[in-house]
Amino acid sequence: MRYFIVAGEQSGDLHGSNLVREIIRTDSKAAISCWGGNLMESAGAKLLMHYRNTAYMGFVTILKNLGAIKRNLELCRQQITDFKPDVVILIDYPGFNLRIASFAKESGLRVFYYISPKFWAWNEKRVEKIKRFVDRIYIIFPFEVEFYRKHGIEAVYCGNPLLDETERKIRSFPARYELKKALGITGKPVIALLAGSRKSEVEQVLPRMLAVIEDLPDYQFVLAGVGSIPDRLYRTIIGENHVTLIKDRTYEILRISEAALVTSGTATLETALLNVPQVVCYHGDFFSMVIAWLVIRVKFISLVNLIMGREVVKELIQYDLSRKKLATELQSVLPGGIRRKMVLDDYKSLKQILGDEGASGRVAEDMVRTLGG
Repeated sequence: MRYFIVAGEQSGDLHGSNLVREIIRTDSKAAISCWGGNLMESAGAKLLMHYRNTAYMGFVTILKNLGAIKRNLELCRQQITDFKPDVVILIDYPGFNLRIASFAKESGLRVFYYISPKFWAWNEKRVEKIKRFVDRIYIIFPFEVEFYRKHGIEAVYCGNPLLDETERKIRSFPARYELKKALGITGKPVIALLAGSRKSEVEQVLPRMLAVIEDLPDYQFVLAGVGSIPDRLYRTIIGENHVTLIKDRTYEILRISEAALVTSGTATLETALLNVPQVVCYHGDFFSMVIAWLVIRVKFISLVNLIMGREVVKELIQYDLSRKKLATELQSVLPGGIRRKMVLDDYKSLKQILGDEGASGRVAEDMVRTLGG
């Protein structure tokens, strides 16, 4: 069968790559074209557009790039028409993908949505578009089952694919001292900096993370960079601060770290699954944050706290993201800190809630079976 997959961000590329791999395992005749990234291409899909050209975040950034977004939509629609897939599989990225869902459905194609957009956080009315344009939706958080049921949609929960990725990585890692040597890290214990996968996030959050370096002279800071962001941007923001930049080795960096400062998003859950205590950081431009405060309906912004239904990791958002608060919260989860053991114990409960490994394989099998393959 023929599959057209659309992922518009780094996390979508990661989950998409595992899905691609499992679809090919399940359907030996699978032909897959995609919008995604290097991971999806390496897994066996034909890459038509890289997410570095499509990842826009923040209301202001989106407004500035409306022309580019419109051109991308037109191109994606044309490529779907030319490819003639048996199914269009959409991964998160709702602003773009809901429009593609509408087009695909109106074109008579089957539409699957893998990794639900966070409608439970804001703009709940968009769930109606899922009912109209999507044939089957696969969710990755247990609490989403009841949310969709409330709207008359039977969402499919096969587990969380991040468990697959983190457990696979953990099993492949050597001892910590060997991993540090491989990364070129020596000396003081490490604090990881995960400043986001988008340029706008890095520009807003990283400078505030760096402010805490002088308060923790007994640690060294390692920035987990992403390949889609130019080195010069990182270097400009880092300036004279003593920070080691290593790109596209996030899991390895977390594995050797005592704690982490993490921009809200998928990385908060990845950090928890790798058992690294963290402080969640977020800062946006003024207008984006005003709009967010008006429309966001959830109590927390980190996936860890949302899944647990209570505060497990500290979230410092906007004006709370100050040097003093950041230093205090970070020290509390470092070795000897008053909150470290509690956070690590809560991580164990989190893993139990998410369930077993193998989510990507179960989703792929369900997709192929549903399509009649």
